[in-house]
Amino acid sequence: MNPPDLSTELQFRTARSGGKGGQNVNKVETMVEAIWQPSQSLLFSEEDKLRIIQKLAAKINKAGELLVRASEHRSQLENKLLAQQKLELLVGKSLIKPKPRKASKPSKAAIQRRLDDKKMAAKKKENRRNSW
Repeated sequence: MNPPDLSTELQFRTARSGGKGGQNVNKVETMVEAIWQPSQSLLFSEEDKLRIIQKLAAKINKAGELLVRASEHRSQLENKLLAQQKLELLVGKSLIKPKPRKASKPSKAAIQRRLDDKKMAAKKKENRRNSW
């Protein structure tokens, strides 16, 4: 499943980031924060919005915003694209519905093997007891 394109609903904020870059780091705001409000989205149904909010509750702040930061690259544009990709991947993963578990039972052969193993272990212990 391809992650949804959220580019129309994202807001970006920049800041100075640490890491490699030398003086560039101290002067240029290369770290990018992608901000998205799932509850205000027009791209998803109410059911999808609820699923996203529930699955990503730990990453959503009190204002209802999902924040993703990127500061890996030295360029603001690359970090902006990376933050958007990260956010879209998170949202895409949260929309995946888990398959219901099907109850199963062990086969007759598996049950028989288990019982045979138990009998062998019991005989082994019985033999240990009689050797004294």
